[in-house]
Amino acid sequence: MLVLSEQEWRERRTAHRERVARWTEPHRRRQHQQRKHPVLDFLFTYYSFRPARLERWQPGVGVALEDGREFLSRKGFVETPEGVALDPAALTDKRRDSAEFILGLLSATASRSARLGCFGLHEWAMVYRTEPGDVRHSGWPLRLGHDGTDEVVESMPISCTHHDAFRFFTPQARPLNAHQPTRADQVRWEQPGCLHANMDLFKWAYKLDPFVPGELIADCFELAVRVRELDMCASPYDLSELGYEPVPIETPHGRAEYVRRQREFAEEAAGLRSRLIETCRDILNLGAKQAA
Repeated sequence: MLVLSEQEWRERRTAHRERVARWTEPHRRRQHQQRKHPVLDFLFTYYSFRPARLERWQPGVGVALEDGREFLSRKGFVETPEGVALDPAALTDKRRDSAEFILGLLSATASRSARLGCFGLHEWAMVYRTEPGDVRHSGWPLRLGHDGTDEVVESMPISCTHHDAFRFFTPQARPLNAHQPTRADQVRWEQPGCLHANMDLFKWAYKLDPFVPGELIADCFELAVRVRELDMCASPYDLSELGYEPVPIETPHGRAEYVRRQREFAEEAAGLRSRLIETCRDILNLGAKQAA
């Protein structure tokens, strides 16, 4: 058991809150003003971890907090001789099942080589042959217009392996994809070059809250923000008004830029994926000790 002094855990908690506030506070202001953001809202709407939860720090498995009794007001904590720590009894069967699934998914993903040839066409396939009013981000223009967007989709091979991206393809675009990924095939299909798989590290981290250290959740969230920005810069939308320069994947230069950044994200995500795998093992070991 690692024991953090009161000063140590308070400093870490403050640093965590200040770190994520650069995203949570603007999001709250936009909500209050009823303004939508086509890039950043995704991190708080598609992903269901509320800003207040993201701001809330926790130490993770195997850490005790000296003089940390204020944590006893939160579910999942208990007082021990070393200090306040996560309560093994809070690890329900459902949480153990989640940890086992996430461990299996992330381990399978980590075992594969990154595929870097999708060029972000999933966002284009989501607006393929749609009427103007049916576009997902209808408040923002398409850089190439509707006809130009459709031409790009029809002229390039689509090879999306991520079910939660593929399920938003238009009906006309689905047959154009080289794969037909389903939820049941998720463990078989996910691969470390996929932008959405790397954004989803944030989801897998918060699904195991409060057993995941706050810093790891924040690391995954920060990666998800930057990956989402590339995702939308490479999309068919013109977001220059928001300060996002397009990555024009319809050109050789744009595709090369996309692959370069995709590879960098895959390398960064590999470290986070490894940390999450170890966290899942720690959680399952905690459950095994509880059962014993």
